[in-house]
Amino acid sequence: MAPVLFLRQTPLHARVAPFVLFVVLTACQGLLGESSRYWIYALKTLLGAWMIWAIRPVVSELRWNFSGEACFVGAAVFAAWVGLDSLYPKFGAAGKPWNPNLQFGEGSPLAMAVLATRVLGSSIVVPPIEELFYRSFLYRYIANPDFTKMSLSSRNWRSFIVTSAVFGFAHREWLAGILCGLAYQWLVLRKGRLGDAMTAHAITNLLLGIWVIWKGAWNFW
Repeated sequence: MAPVLFLRQTPLHARVAPFVLFVVLTACQGLLGESSRYWIYALKTLLGAWMIWAIRPVVSELRWNFSGEACFVGAAVFAAWVGLDSLYPKFGAAGKPWNPNLQFGEGSPLAMAVLATRVLGSSIVVPPIEELFYRSFLYRYIANPDFTKMSLSSRNWRSFIVTSAVFGFAHREWLAGILCGLAYQWLVLRKGRLGDAMTAHAITNLLLGIWVIWKGAWNFW
């Protein structure tokens, strides 16, 4: 139970530790051979789901909410992510495509399982972890280090811009990422809750996953 107690130790632990561990495991993908790109992703997805379960009782805003605005923002961000792709330079050189068909064989059961894990992980596990870190912790912390005293709907232009920029620059597709961060933060400010941004993020990632598989646009992964 020690890991659970650690995650629940403080409001900061609950919001930052899952994100940091997720980022560390992401950085480890591929370090143990090409196949590790895929099994470490599966590992971090399972671990991420467990961490969400572990912190849920002590993080009141970690609740999914559905709204028309969330659906619209999620679809619009997906359209911008794909539509703007050829219009601006990306960070760094493109790495080897994340394509399990090349590693495990086109249409093989293992390749299909890896693809399903990627889509489910990016749609169900990634949104709560990232939204909790960026929108619940970082946005409020920039404005007030005692961030739990600040409501999710509190307006602060510096936090709004910096958080969205940090979110954007964490992605190779930085411009789409900044627009994405602005849109998700707007949802949180408008609704005064995190759940709509989680839903929008999930819709964006689900549509992007479908697009990647349908079009073979592996560069987005």
